[in-house]
Amino acid sequence: MHVVVIGCGIVGAAIAYELSQIKGLQVTVIDQKPPAQASTGAALGVLMGIISHKLKGKAWRIRQTSIATYEEWIPKLEAVSGRKIPFNRQGILSLCLAEDDLTGWENLAATRLAQGWQLEVWDKSQLQQACPQINIEKFVGAVYSPQDRQLDPITLTLALVDAAIVNGVSFKFGVEVLGINLIPSFSGDSEGEKIEIETSNAKITADKTIIAAGLGSTPLTEQLQQKVDIRPVLGQAIHFHVGHALGNPEFQPALTGNDVHIVPCGAGIVPTTDYWVGATVEFPNKVGNPLPPDAELLETVKQQAISYCPELAQGTITRTWLGLRPRPENRPAPIIEKLPGFSNILLATGHYRNGVLLAPATAIAIREMIVSN
Repeated sequence: MHVVVIGCGIVGAAIAYELSQIKGLQVTVIDQKPPAQASTGAALGVLMGIISHKLKGKAWRIRQTSIATYEEWIPKLEAVSGRKIPFNRQGILSLCLAEDDLTGWENLAATRLAQGWQLEVWDKSQLQQACPQINIEKFVGAVYSPQDRQLDPITLTLALVDAAIVNGVSFKFGVEVLGINLIPSFSGDSEGEKIEIETSNAKITADKTIIAAGLGSTPLTEQLQQKVDIRPVLGQAIHFHVGHALGNPEFQPALTGNDVHIVPCGAGIVPTTDYWVGATVEFPNKVGNPLPPDAELLETVKQQAISYCPELAQGTITRTWLGLRPRPENRPAPIIEKLPGFSNILLATGHYRNGVLLAPATAIAIREMIVSN
């Protein structure tokens, strides 16, 4: 069976790696850009799984699956690719403002304990002792999630590509998909239909196709008269060079508060001297086109981060960047299913702000869908 994956962000690369482990399966990945561009290249890589408020059902299962899978994947990918993947194993610390409901967090911690996971609700004194860099007057406490993680999405994606290549996957970068057509089966059985993918390079025939193209998924599905409406939500972020670790150099979790993240760079690879701060959430206009980046909104995020960690103000901003997150219109994210009306075209797209977090679970779900047919 020949499976073609369209898109090589973190989700497409994860799918390619997972499918590469199926014996006898031929896998080709197509992307008009190099790997880890678009939304993956702009992501902060904060894996908010256990600390999320999802309690049950698919939304919780895929988070739990992904967090557990990353623990298995990272050492394997490092060994195969030879890349050292920045993977922060010191957890996520959510800072609680006065209006935050600590009782709700305590209830969530009890639920997670019953599910086999750990959350800790800290008071102000515990927060101050663990993180002296925090402006303690702003917070009533914090919630610490020691089993959540943060990683570098670009390095991870490149490692997934390397490992998939070792397992025989063919990657075609700089190749644009121009059209997708079905080749009818002589038997009339839709399961036997082939898919012809017309590209800027050549035509490719596949038994199954997986559309993992983020925002590019909309025009591809529109060609097939089954438009999946995914719209861009812009996010901006900042890179601070401080020159040393904030607070305790031996305890550098990802910090988050009121949807502002302060992320140590290169965790586990080099001593912490730099931090990512972000990100804004900027919705498109009514017809779905992105608006210009809002400089005032980015400044608000910057000032909020500095109010949390005043020492950031002494750092140097080395760069700012932005990306477009793929958000499904009028339906939950992500979309992991067969394209309606097609038995051999699968969707793995529209992850919005959780593409990095949910990539492993998405890949496993797609593998199960391929194997079960």
